[in-house]
Amino acid sequence: MEHKIIFTGPVGAGKTTAISSISDIPVVKTEANASDEVALRKSNTTVAMDYGILNLDENAKIHLYGTPGQERFSFMWDILTVGGVGLILMLDNAREDPIKDMEFFLEAFKPFIEKNGVVIGVTRTDISPRPGLYTFHKKLYELKMNVPIFEVDARDRGDVKTLLLGLLSVLDPGLKR
Repeated sequence: MEHKIIFTGPVGAGKTTAISSISDIPVVKTEANASDEVALRKSNTTVAMDYGILNLDENAKIHLYGTPGQERFSFMWDILTVGGVGLILMLDNAREDPIKDMEFFLEAFKPFIEKNGVVIGVTRTDISPRPGLYTFHKKLYELKMNVPIFEVDARDRGDVKTLLLGLLSVLDPGLKR
């Protein structure tokens, strides 16, 4: 039994890091030197995808795909979501407007989310505690979306596991822990 989960979000939100922290294999990365405004935030960026595997047992695994965060690589978003069962949206709370980032990615992935499910992980709240989760929930309510949202450290395997379990509960609300 194999499943595919997609990690998306803006540049620097922790997609590659999250996949690396939970993958049971070395993550396949397609990174290049940042050559535009991204270079102000980090030296390299994902240009096609990241790929890892989480083995659940000998008969089940989850394929983890990370999308590029830059809109100019959005053609990869449609390619990577084919066959996916759910979406993890990573948001960097230290960016200029993480609420706007959330709205953008929820809209960009709307057809996929409507057929599958989504959870949100907010990173870097230690650096920028505002907006808080209440503000994100308020915006989700305005958008008429009931989406689980968590503060996470993408480097922490346990936090990423929480995101995956949250997504599984969205996909199968009757799921027992």
